Amino acid sequence: MEGSENKCMRILGLDPGLRCTGWGIIEIEGNKLHHIAHGFIKTDEKTILPERLKALYHELQNIIQQYHPHQAAVEETYVNKNPQSTLKLGEARGVVLLAPASLGIPVAEYAANRIKKALVGVGHASKAQVMMMVNYLLPACGNLTEDAADALAIAICHGHYYTSPLV
Repeated sequence: MEGSENKCMRILGLDPGLRCTGWGIIEIEGNKLHHIAHGFIKTDEKTILPERLKALYHELQNIIQQYHPHQAAVEETYVNKNPQSTLKLGEARGVVLLAPASLGIPVAEYAANRIKKALVGVGHASKAQVMMMVNYLLPACGNLTEDAADALAIAICHGHYYTSPLV
């Protein structure tokens, strides 16, 4: 396909959480990464669960409509020692998967170890190592919260694996 190597792919990375969901958007053009935006969505812990999930959904829809990503990627859920926390995370993750899918955006899922390996080269890298690599690969991103750095790492991972002919 002539001229296809100049096309950009915009990826939304999402790090789900009920209290705080990180999001980050990158563009990939050839083998170059470009930071577009990042942030986090906090829900009010004093609000009932259905309202928190609704707020998360609407904020994600606003971000998607503002930045028009072509693809989305979400971190898979790990099982927590506290079953109640795991359940709440799963409910928030369901909303995070639904928001882009409801707008026709393909959503990929990646295990935490795969994300770390894609960025750092080691599946058990620390949060500090992941943040350092995100800052290295996307120097324009500036100060990052842990949630936003994780979301950008997920987007970078998806860009790495999605464009790879081995996946």
